[in-house]
Amino acid sequence: MNAVDASEHYDAGAKELAPSLLAIVLDTNPHAWALLEKDLPFSKALANILVFINAHLACNYANEVAVVASHSQRAAWLYPSHRQQNGGPGSVDADGDIEMNGHADGGVDSRSAAQANKYRPFRVVEEQVTRNVRELLASTNASDVSSTTSTMMAGALTLVLSHINRRTISWADAHGSNLEDSAAATSATLVPGASTNTTSAANNTFTGLQSRILIISVSSSTDSAHQYIPIMNSIFACQRLHIPIDVCKLSGDAVFLQQASDATRGVYMSLTEPRGLLQYLMMAFLPDQRSRRHLVLPSRVDVDFRAACFCHRRVVNIGFVCSICLSIFCEPPENGDCLTCGNHLEIGDYGARPAVLARKKKKKKMRMNGTSAAATPTPTTTPGP
Repeated sequence: MNAVDASEHYDAGAKELAPSLLAIVLDTNPHAWALLEKDLPFSKALANILVFINAHLACNYANEVAVVASHSQRAAWLYPSHRQQNGGPGSVDADGDIEMNGHADGGVDSRSAAQANKYRPFRVVEEQVTRNVRELLASTNASDVSSTTSTMMAGALTLVLSHINRRTISWADAHGSNLEDSAAATSATLVPGASTNTTSAANNTFTGLQSRILIISVSSSTDSAHQYIPIMNSIFACQRLHIPIDVCKLSGDAVFLQQASDATRGVYMSLTEPRGLLQYLMMAFLPDQRSRRHLVLPSRVDVDFRAACFCHRRVVNIGFVCSICLSIFCEPPENGDCLTCGNHLEIGDYGARPAVLARKKKKKKMRMNGTSAAATPTPTTTPGP
């Protein structure tokens, strides 16, 4: 109660919006980027991605970001990176002291002075991503790249899902939110055309960490058919956890990434002009799940739903499906046994020539005088006088 006017005042607790976790899977295959060198060099693309990350962090001071590199032979973390290196800002010297300015003698270099006014989260992300990308490319041999344009997309998605799960649990424990309620509210925000009551309830009850995945891909989709099973498992996990998968395809089209975006209600864009990467990122992929309910998102109606066979890892149009485990085969397996569950499949007489029956001849109708209808002349009109 106020001592001056004896009136009661109640403080309305201001509830902040839950932060957003953006997990970026960056395709770093050197062979695929070499084919795109004329339109968009990798250095320029990385600079555009860093600007996009800074924009995401600037939307909310509590927003988080994670970057995973999907390389030709392995998946590696680009950010966050927990290992320290000697000689860099924040590293540990021989005595165990942290170097605040990059020099053990206390000197300040020009690079540190130029970045003195930079926002610290921007600088930390930029330094770690660029350093780890440089190390990843330096450790890549010619034999690792060869002539293939495939990438370890399945491993990168697995790392991202593990990080999202760990951060979601940590946020729920720190802020006392329920994971089940957060997942239900997240699913309500992802459904287009939701009612006003559902939307307001989702905004009021959603206190968990929002998470979404952005895949920036340049590799071919046919070479990743051997990763069909783990990629589909990752897609099903994201669908169950209500985590949208956005895909920014810089070159060609990807069958499995189209299915991932369609199944998780994400955004799939195949860029016709890769040079405008930053514009596409800022306009189409920057809004989070809560903001997308008020926007008209780009959608695709020509999604390719073809699958890859379990025997040769080839994308097939027509195949054989096991009735027990739903495994797909491009041709009947040997001895009719499923390669996944071992169940014996009844193929029947597949491949045999079908029996062709002779067509019956139609009988012609006969008139009363014995002549056929076809032989009867057509009557003509009587000429006038």
